[in-house]
Amino acid sequence: MLNFDEELKKFRPSLEIEDAEEIIYNQDIDDMSDVLVKLLKEAKVEADTAKRSKQ
Repeated sequence: MLNFDEELKKFRPSLEIEDAEEIIYNQDIDDMSDVLVKLLKEAKVEADTAKRSKQ
């Protein structure tokens, strides 16, 4: 039968997972907002171009 307390004492997290966590947490969160700002600017340019072509 397993002794969960003993197994927990033996537990060591994988180094690869710790490295991945560090990389993920150090990512710049502004990336999504940058994409949204770019899309809004492009939509505005397209709207302005469409408006000019109708005049």
